[in-house]
Amino acid sequence: FVFIMRCNFRIVLFLPPGLYKTPGRKMQIWLFYEELVIRPLHSGDIYASFQFRTVWETDFMRGNKVSHYRLFPKSLGQVISKFSVRELHISFTQGYWRTMQWGQPFQPSPPGAELWVWFQDSVTDVDGTWKELTNVLSGIFCASLNFIDSTNTVQPSASFKPLGIGNETDHRFLRYATLPREIVCTENLTPWKKLLPCGSKAGLAVLLKSEKLFHSSFHSQAVHIRPVCQDWQCKTTSWELRQTLNVVFDLHNSAQGKREWSLFKMFSRTLTEACPLASSSKIYIDITDNPQGEQFEVSPATPLLSQAVVLGDRRTFSVYDLTQQITFGTVRSLNLLIRWKSSEGDMLRPLLHAERYVAGYGLQTGEIHTLMYNNHPYRSFPVLLLDSVPWYLRLYIHTLTVTSKGKDNKPSYIHYQPSKDRLRPHLLEMLVQLPPNSVTEVTVQFERALLKWTEYTPDPNHGFYVGSSVISSLVPSIVAMDTNSTRERPLFSSFFPCKEESSYFVRVYTEPLLVNLPTPDFSMPYNVICLTCTVVAVGYGSLYNLLTRSFQIEEPSPGLAKRIANIIRKMRGVPPL
Repeated sequence: FVFIMRCNFRIVLFLPPGLYKTPGRKMQIWLFYEELVIRPLHSGDIYASFQFRTVWETDFMRGNKVSHYRLFPKSLGQVISKFSVRELHISFTQGYWRTMQWGQPFQPSPPGAELWVWFQDSVTDVDGTWKELTNVLSGIFCASLNFIDSTNTVQPSASFKPLGIGNETDHRFLRYATLPREIVCTENLTPWKKLLPCGSKAGLAVLLKSEKLFHSSFHSQAVHIRPVCQDWQCKTTSWELRQTLNVVFDLHNSAQGKREWSLFKMFSRTLTEACPLASSSKIYIDITDNPQGEQFEVSPATPLLSQAVVLGDRRTFSVYDLTQQITFGTVRSLNLLIRWKSSEGDMLRPLLHAERYVAGYGLQTGEIHTLMYNNHPYRSFPVLLLDSVPWYLRLYIHTLTVTSKGKDNKPSYIHYQPSKDRLRPHLLEMLVQLPPNSVTEVTVQFERALLKWTEYTPDPNHGFYVGSSVISSLVPSIVAMDTNSTRERPLFSSFFPCKEESSYFVRVYTEPLLVNLPTPDFSMPYNVICLTCTVVAVGYGSLYNLLTRSFQIEEPSPGLAKRIANIIRKMRGVPPL
């Protein structure tokens, strides 16, 4: 399979996709997988989740020099190598995920931009490397990540454990930051699509049309880079790049109120082929709540069915393999159609979800309330709460209270790092046990600070955003979880590592907060300038005229008869009258 040709005195080698032989080294392997999961929701909306996974058998952590990237994006490979990154997770989200209406997402993310990175232990200046990394990522993804600095960066002590191999517990090499006001637009989607091996020219990526994606209720795109094992003994390690895109299309805005969905209605395009570089290209449609086809029907039908344990529940999917030509039929085009027959049925409530809001009145003090719901009927489980609050909301940590079912619930672990004005935010982490079928409320009071006039945003009366709270937990599972991370499974069910069969990992984000601060009247300088200029123009102008203007007595003009007489006298050479 190796062909050699001469072109401009250079020897070019053409190898099969996924393989490359480096002289003096073993064969390197690249693998690429793509998946699309479609879940019809009981509200009539539809949830689509794209998963793209690129596996690269190389090891930056051993100092190996890499010259050939093949399917792996070179821009991200150079970032990993230059900044000694162990794990990188970044997401851009527009909208808020409604857990009680849509259930749990496959990959959760907060509104705005989120970035958390694990550095290797060889990094000496973590803060300086973090600052340089955010500037580089800002250029790669055309985002405002350069606004990440020490005022919105925290170093968690228990949250955000590594998702790849390695049990690093030294959180000095971890940094976490959010930009809740970041707006996601086409300029962020375009560089994200360019990271794919086929771009948006072939495969599932042809459906990623920005006009349709951003005309939705929820849109989130993310990039996750981590080291993974190739076999169960973990003798061989690889780098995994996972690109995810989640979107929820609204029934009324996108479907004109009709409970009927198709690929063309959702994305204005159909599928004609898989990505030629993909080892696997599949579409999954969740039919768990539709075993006999009573609620909706899917066409064209497929005989392929698959079962997977997702979020502690066994789900059934109809599978369409895009690498098989029979999937596209005689028209060589695939346009899946989902037509609802009945709107009856209830969604299974998620076992864990959370809310947050601000209480109080006036612009001096307030109170933050965080509600955590445990909907399990008889099992209690612990949750880890992380709160990062900007420095201009000065927390009164002695007012912190945790109550469940009207009784005090003492946290078993508390880590609090106070803020420093204009240097770092508050960091609060707590491990709280949630009783079964209960609501646990966490409250803390704060005082609003008065900023300098140069620190206000261009629209200060809009308010200031506070990032979402992060809740991490091992939730009891209904079925036994698969703890073998190297076994071949669908991408949407293998993101978070699972070490126990009786529970699964869940991360939940609350709503971001919008807080008003004491704001001066920025129209006052304009009024002062206008009044001052008026006084100067009237007062000083009049005085200047009086001092510099010369006055002369002007005689009244003579009458008509006198002017005619003077003309005649002038003609006769007689002096005028």
